[in-house]
Amino acid sequence: MATGNDGKLAPEIVHQLFETHAGELRAFLTGMLRNHDLADEAFQLTFSKALQSGGQSREETRKGWLFRVAYHEAMALIRRDKIHRKSLNDLSQMTSQFWDEAPDQRLLDHENQEQIRQALESLPDNQRVIVIARIYDNKTFKEISEEQEVPLGTVLTRMRLAIQTLSRQLNSPSDDS
Repeated sequence: MATGNDGKLAPEIVHQLFETHAGELRAFLTGMLRNHDLADEAFQLTFSKALQSGGQSREETRKGWLFRVAYHEAMALIRRDKIHRKSLNDLSQMTSQFWDEAPDQRLLDHENQEQIRQALESLPDNQRVIVIARIYDNKTFKEISEEQEVPLGTVLTRMRLAIQTLSRQLNSPSDDS
């Protein structure tokens, strides 16, 4: 029996695919990924998928199916690696910027953050909730409207009023500080 009712491919068929196409498939993945470790990972994932769902392929198209699965696994690894590198780069830049700043600059940044926090706290609750949801939680105005159970226009008006108030407070701080 080549396939089971669950869409799995019999291990002996997968072994045969491995014996027949392993060299060509590994060369394809290495050329595509230009990294032996990633190519090995994609290779392993491809044959794992062959065991799990290779029974959904027709016998006469299994080689094409195998290479298509390998291609998709390689692309997923490329995307993951790209995201990982970007995250590391962003973290590295943030860390170096922090340490490159003079201590007095860090103190000024802290003071600015404190001013912003105080300005936010001075807003009416219904405006502060919207500003925090939009800016810090990165929610859309529609999402905020649904969560707060108020019309979209009301959310937009409250945000506009909050921005006006914050601008006034932050551009001309009070003399009591």
